[in-house]
Amino acid sequence: MKLTNRQIVIVGTVAMVSLTAATICYIIFRVMNKTNMKISANGLSLIKQHEGLRLTAYQCSAGVWTIGYGHTKGVKEGDTCTQDQADAWLLEDVEHAEGAVNSQGLTLTQNQFDALVSFVFNVGVSAFKKSTLLKKIKANPNDPDIANEFAKWKYANGNVITGLANRRAKESNLYFA
Repeated sequence: MKLTNRQIVIVGTVAMVSLTAATICYIIFRVMNKTNMKISANGLSLIKQHEGLRLTAYQCSAGVWTIGYGHTKGVKEGDTCTQDQADAWLLEDVEHAEGAVNSQGLTLTQNQFDALVSFVFNVGVSAFKKSTLLKKIKANPNDPDIANEFAKWKYANGNVITGLANRRAKESNLYFA
């Protein structure tokens, strides 16, 4: 059977419409299934409790210049900030950590999400993405061994830091609450 030019245009248009409809369906599916959780007041409180507020730059136990509630980007010796600036940095840094957790496509409870955002806020996105903790969560988010993975992240410069051990215990407890 031979098609006329008009028939070819019609068939091509139908194919494009079908492709467009499929593309639109895919986009809608992705948007509807995209995890976009936000930290709760409980999770934010956990971060603030463990980071503490310092309005003058200091070197944390890992030797990184830090200010406010654990803010490190662009911080150098002698820097100072106001309470308002510390609060603004906290929200920016939390948003970055939320994005890292959300990007994994995990199905989490609010407590699990809060615990992971606190963890990422502290250890960083790169370390989180490479962690066995994340691998275990992806395999089974209810695996009790996840608690042991949290507990492993208690070192700074090869030394056990009591504050980190305490933080990991609270994150783990929140994760499984």
